[in-house]
Order: sequence, then structure tokens, then C-alpha cells
Amino acid sequence: MTTLDIREVDLSEARHVRVLADRCAGCQECVIRCPVGALAMDEATWTAVGDDALCVGCRQCERVCPFSAITVEGPRDLAPRHDPPLRQPVQLRGDVTETRVGYDSWEEAMAEASRCLTCPDPTCVRGCPAHNDIPSFVAAVRDRDLARAHEILARTTVIPDVCSRVCNQAAQCEGSCTWSLSGEAPVAVGRLERFIADQWRTPGPTPGAPRADGLSVGIVGSGPAAMGAAYDLVEAGVSVTVYERDARAGGLLIWGMPDFTLPDEVASRPWSDLVAAGVDLRVSTEVPASALDQLLDTHDALIMAHGASSPIRVAVPGVDLEGVLTATDFLQRAKIALEPAGDSAAPLSEWGVAEGDRVLVLGAGNTAMDVARLARRLGLAATCVDWLDERFALARPDELHEAREEGVEVRFSRTLTEIHGGLGRVARATLAVTTQRVRGETPVVSSTEFEDLDVRLVVMAMGYRLDADLTAQLPAVPVRKRFEGEPLPRWRTSGVLAHPASTACFGYPVGSLSLDREVGLWAAPIPRRSRVWVVGDALTGPGTVVEAMAHGRRAARAILDNPPRRPGSSPQLTPRTRVLVAYASAGGSTATLAEMLGESLRRRGLEVDVKSVQTVSPHDLARCDALVLGTWVEGLVVAKVRPAQAMRQFLDHLPWLGGKPAAVFCTYGVNPRDVVHVMSERLGEVGAPVIAQHSFATRGAKRRERLADAVGDFAHTISHVASTVVHPTL
Repeated sequence: MTTLDIREVDLSEARHVRVLADRCAGCQECVIRCPVGALAMDEATWTAVGDDALCVGCRQCERVCPFSAITVEGPRDLAPRHDPPLRQPVQLRGDVTETRVGYDSWEEAMAEASRCLTCPDPTCVRGCPAHNDIPSFVAAVRDRDLARAHEILARTTVIPDVCSRVCNQAAQCEGSCTWSLSGEAPVAVGRLERFIADQWRTPGPTPGAPRADGLSVGIVGSGPAAMGAAYDLVEAGVSVTVYERDARAGGLLIWGMPDFTLPDEVASRPWSDLVAAGVDLRVSTEVPASALDQLLDTHDALIMAHGASSPIRVAVPGVDLEGVLTATDFLQRAKIALEPAGDSAAPLSEWGVAEGDRVLVLGAGNTAMDVARLARRLGLAATCVDWLDERFALARPDELHEAREEGVEVRFSRTLTEIHGGLGRVARATLAVTTQRVRGETPVVSSTEFEDLDVRLVVMAMGYRLDADLTAQLPAVPVRKRFEGEPLPRWRTSGVLAHPASTACFGYPVGSLSLDREVGLWAAPIPRRSRVWVVGDALTGPGTVVEAMAHGRRAARAILDNPPRRPGSSPQLTPRTRVLVAYASAGGSTATLAEMLGESLRRRGLEVDVKSVQTVSPHDLARCDALVLGTWVEGLVVAKVRPAQAMRQFLDHLPWLGGKPAAVFCTYGVNPRDVVHVMSERLGEVGAPVIAQHSFATRGAKRRERLADAVGDFAHTISHVASTVVHPTL
């Protein structure tokens, strides 16, 4: 049993909430988001007031106040975080036992769970790419209710046993914890998630009854994105066939992650469960780009989850010598050799090296750390080189520390310039010194500072890129995972953008990282071409396991919400065209007109949702067959008029719409100028052909009298053209 050291708060340093009344605007953002109810509104002055006795010092109010009207003084009322120590093998050679261990007891888990504030607007949820309901499953741990904890996790993740081990929580959920944003150690979300999975095996999918329409979906690849999609589809009774080119399913989880990070029994669990639930898994089956049309003849929908699997190779003299490998080759061979029944000496003789020889690993990211740490377990010396400055390293800082603890030499600000050989194989490497001043800047390679290193093996571990042949078949791929423009108000007011993570989480810019991930999450439900979805690394380039899984689930939900049908498939009910009318409205005129348009479209037999652009979700976009956007005209005629700011933000953040037909309208009082044209141009840029556009005058009695007729004519055009485009046989 572990005895936890609970911090006692020094009462001589009392906390005090200071509110500057002249700055407070009475917006109540702080009151709404205070996790302990320490803030209220003074009814006389309508300004915030703080209760020092209730305050725990989390500073959430400071981060969310738009006018910097609040400061909190004094210590934080927070028990220290408990992290079990790393398991460092005494005898490293051949030992692939997990190095990061979980909690051993309920006492440890419940003590850590008690540090959670159960925030009303939990920033940790925004930091998690799957948007796990973290406060709720942490509360379930406090209540010792594993069944409820698993039920909560199952809403958003199908691989909590995997993610809790391999996620970089410091850059995601834990870095976004309110304690981390205040500068303290966050709640150990990852270890609590792992505790739930360790105490009670993660349930597999419950297969649904076969669908009456016989919906069939093919999935190319079997990594985390494929897992997420297959889980939801098979539970909905869909016929799912998975095509995997390797002999084992699991992708990166199987061949790319050592057992000391992710044990094989955990990595293989998802596909064991999926096959048992009825998924048709076809391993050793490669799908070339030329076969996509054939698969579309076989399945109603196709999900491309093939990952980013082409290794990046460096072009330097000597790269063709014997003893130069890719990370994939090394990882696959090393993992087999280090299995219980494997021969750890076999790869050494195969590669022409002996125990104690040095392997040079190109790169210092997470893959490079895995290669180097496996090399140490094979009895080799290992040196990693990366041309980045260590301040901007791509590897998780904790993994970098673990690798160095195991004897891996990591040299930053170095790059390989030449590999020298002896008798046709690697013998020596020449490294040049590099300099880098700021993150994102390309390092400068010195032309005068060099050093030589005796090596017998060189492994290229600089990462992976997308398969060029498959990418050529998929429009607008890869998606640039970079959020641009103004964040939506719900992001700004949450406080997650106000501070980087704490030093305990290595100072990651968690807010911007979370927004960047949202770009891929919005793109995943939208097909890239007719009946073809792309998810995970295949969509955005190399990302994280949890992102990929979330992409797969979003694509599956989009298919289930609006099932596509291949030509010649079994008859179904006469389809109804689904239209989403999304509007930006200030005074209410545009909202009223949008409702009128929606009702007119319904009378013509279309299924219609009418929503403000600020409430539209990626699933709303994925579910509709046609999109109608309406805005009021903002600005002055003598200067410049344009779509409303909310509509401009919405247009800026639209994902690729893959040929989905669209219509646009605006409401105006004086002159709309080219507002609808501007909107139409932007929709065309994201693959949405505009089939109708109209400007509605809403000022003046005569104009209002003609408004109903104009809306009816506009609805008729949308109904006729959209139905013809979406269901050409009707």
C-alpha cells in the first residue's frame, strides 16, 4: 500500500480574490466557470465578488475574464500528484517489460482522482482529441464504479487501454487541465484511464443485428483509425471488411511500438474483439490505388485508413551501403527477435553487426527513441542525431529522458552529411553542426564544423509520409492541420487558449494544439470523393493514435447518419434530400428568413435542419446532402460591405465538402454589393458547387410584401437542382 504525501496549505499565505470593479463588465464568465462556486454577482453593482474561503486558487477566473478584471493571490489548495516511479530494468538486454507502470491500488487512484475539480467547462476535454468526458470518468473512479467509468469512456473511445499508455497526455488532456494552466501539476488523467482499463478489461463491441439494407463498408488499413470506424459500424449491424497489407492487424500499434511501451496483449486486443464481433479481417491483402474503383463496386462506402506508411529517406552519399535500414524494417525485426520465443541474437547476425556495435539513429522523435531503446535491448550502443535544437525537439520530453536513462546518446544540432563504407557496408558517419534560433525555422548547416562517428548500422527514423499513389486518388488530401482565423467564442471563453501548459507538462501550447486537431476532426466526416472517406494519418499526415481513432469514429457516424448506396445495390425507400440551412443573424431578420426558407423546402418534400452557424457541428455538415448559407450584410455601402463576421468565420473553417451542392443568400437594407458572390467563391474553394444564390431586401413595406414569393422561388430552385444533383434518378 502506498502512503501519499498530502500537501498542507500554509494558512499564513491566505488566498484572496481581487475584483477590479471598474473593469468588470458583469458578463459572468468567471461565475459560470468557477469549479468551486467561489464567485457570485453583486446584485447592486452587477460586478463579480469572490469568496476567499471557498477559493482553491486554480486561477480559472483569471484566464476566462475578457477584461482582466480578476486576480487571485495566495497558494493553490492542491495535493501533490502521485506518479509511480519508472521501472528501469536492472538487466536491459532482452527485457521488454513495461517501463511506465499504472496505479497498484484503489487508494492511489482515488487519491489522484480527488485532485480533479470537476470544472463546469472542462478544458481537459477540449485538449483530448476524442473529447473524452474526463471529469465524469474521474468521478466514477472516486465512486469506485468501474462499470460507469467504462460506459463513460465507451461514448468517445474504443481503445482506452491503448491510449492511456501511448498518448502524450502532457500535450493533450493533462496539459489542458485547469491545474496545469495555472502552473501546477495536472490531474494524472492518463494513469486514471489506464487504471480503469487495467482493473476491468475494456469491453469489445456488441454486434448489432444485420441491417435490412445490407449496408457494406470496406476499410483499407487496420490501425487506430480503422479500429474506431469498425467498432461503431459493426455495432450498428453493418457488414465490415478490413483490408490489411501486413500479416497482422493493428498497424503502428503492432509493428511500431515496443512492448515496453505497449504490450502485445494490449495492442492485439481490439482486433481480437472486432473479429469476434463479425468483422471480416483480410490480412496480407494490399490495396493498390488502381483497385479503389473495384472496391467501390463491392462496398457501399470505403474508409481509407491506410496511414502514413512511406518512410522518409535522407539523400546523402553512402545511403545505399549495406547496413542502412528504415525504422520500419528495424522495428519489425527487433520486435520479433525480442518476443519470448524469439532469438535476440538473430537480427545482429542478419544485419552484420555484433553486440556492442553502435547504431546511428537519424531523428530524435518518438519513433527514433523507440528504435534506439530497442537497439539497447539487443545489446547495441545507440546514438540519435537530429538537426533541431533540443529546445524544439519532436520527442516527448519524458521519452527522451527515459531513453537517456537507458544509455541512449542523443545529440541535437547535428545532421548526417555522409556515410562512409568499408567492404561495401557502413563503417563511419560524418555529422555537421547545425544552428536553430527559433521554433519553425529551418536549421542552418555549418560548412566548417564536422565530426566523424564510428557506426555499423544506420537507421532512418525521421518519420513517414503519405503513399503518393493513393493520395493522388483522394482530392484535397492531406488536410493541413493548422487552425487559422479567429477561434469561436466557446474556445476563447474556456480559458484553454490563455496559457501554455505548466512546466510539469513541458510548457506545450495546448490551446493552439487543440485547435489544430479540430481541423482534422471536422474534415473526417466529410467524404473526399463520392462514397470515399479518409481518416487518421492518411487524412492529415502523421498524427496521434487517439486522433486517428476519433477520425475513424466520426467517419463511421457520418456513414450511419446518411448511408450511401452503390449503383445496383438492393432497393431502398425513396430517398429524401437532406438540407442544412445555416445562418448568421444579428437582429433576427436573417434567422426569420432562414426559418421561412426551411419551411418552404419542407413543403417540397426535403428534410431540413435550420441552425445558427455558431451551433453547426461537423456531423451536421456530413449528414446533409445540400448546404444553404444565409447572412446579413455587414459594413457601410460607401466603404465596404461583406458577410457578417460569424459567417466569415464559418466559411474560413469549412472542411472540404467533396462536391456537396450549396446555395447562398443574404439579407440587406440598402445594397448587398457582391456578398453572395464572395460566399460562393469560398464554397467553390472547398469543393461545394453553388446551385443558387439570392439577395433579399428586408427594408420597406413593399419589399416585405414580396419577400414570401421571393423565398418560395428560391426554395423551388434549391429543391429542384439539389434533388437532381443528389438523386439524379428521381
